[in-house]
Amino acid sequence: MKKKNILIVDDIHPVFIEQAEALGYHCDYQPTIKPEQAYEIIGDYEGLVIRSKFLVNKNVLDLAKNLRFICRAGAGMDNIDEGYAKEKGIALINAPEGNMDAVGEHAVGMLLNLMNNINRADAEVRNGIWKREANRGYELKGKTVGIIGYGFMGHSFAKKLSGFGVSVIAYDKYKTGFSDQYAREVSMEEIVKHSDVISFHVPLTSETNGLVDDEYLFHFKKPIFLLNTSRGKVVKTQAVLNAIKQGKILGAGLDVLEVEKFPALGEQAWFEELRQSGKVLLTPHVAGWTFDSYRRISEVMAEKLSKLAL
Repeated sequence: MKKKNILIVDDIHPVFIEQAEALGYHCDYQPTIKPEQAYEIIGDYEGLVIRSKFLVNKNVLDLAKNLRFICRAGAGMDNIDEGYAKEKGIALINAPEGNMDAVGEHAVGMLLNLMNNINRADAEVRNGIWKREANRGYELKGKTVGIIGYGFMGHSFAKKLSGFGVSVIAYDKYKTGFSDQYAREVSMEEIVKHSDVISFHVPLTSETNGLVDDEYLFHFKKPIFLLNTSRGKVVKTQAVLNAIKQGKILGAGLDVLEVEKFPALGEQAWFEELRQSGKVLLTPHVAGWTFDSYRRISEVMAEKLSKLAL
C-alpha cells in the first residue's frame, strides 16, 4: 500500500513523526523551508503540518491539489482559511489540549507577578533600592476573576485558580451551560461589573479583532488587572496604556501583542510608552510554549490523526 505523504514546514517534536509513520504515513520534515519553496511542492502531499509562521490561505489551498488534512501544532487556527479548507473537504486538526496547562500556568504566574510588583521590586533591590511600601501588593483571595472565552485555555486558567479562594466568572459568546466547579457562566454585563481581574482566552476572528479598545475598557466598574495570552490583535495596546494612565487598569500582563518581533515591534507608535510602563509585564508569545507542551502538542496531533477517517 502506498504511503501517504505529510509535509512538515515547522519545528515539531519528533514524537509526531514517529507516531504518524507508525500509522503508515511518510513524513517529509522540512522545518526551515521557505513558504515559496513549500508552495512549489505542496501539491504532492496529502497532509500538512504547520505552526504559526506558515499562512494557509485560499491560494495555498488551491495549490494543494491532494491535501486531505492540515495539522496545526498549537491552538489558534487564524493562519488557516478554515472556511475554504472545509469547502474543499480538508480536515483540520489542532491541539489546544497540548498547551492548555502551559497557558493556564503562565497566566497565573503573570497575575501573581503583577499583583505583587515582583519584577519591579527585583530590579530595584538589584540597583540598591529598598522600597517596601511602594511595592505593597494585592492578594488574590477574595477577588473576582473574569474569563473571556471558556474553551481549553480559559478552563485551564480557571482550574489553576481553584486553590486561591477567588470567585471565577466566565463569558463565552459561543457556548452556554458551561458552568462547572471552576467557573460560573455569566453575561458580559456581569463581567464588567464584578471583575477585579480580566483574562482573555479567545481565538482571533473578525469579531475579536480589536475587541479590547477604549470603549470596551471604559465600561469596567472597578480598577482591574488585565491579562492577554490569546492573540495580540484581540487587545489594542494603546487602549491598555490609556486605561493605565486613567487608573482603570492596575497592571497588564501581555504575552501577545498586535505586532510581534523586532524590528517591527519597536517601530510602533505605542512601543516606547509600553516599554517604559512599570505596570505592564511582557513575554514574547511563550505562554503555551514550554518544554512539556512541545511534546504534548505533537502527541495530541498524532492521536487525532489516528482517528481521522480519510
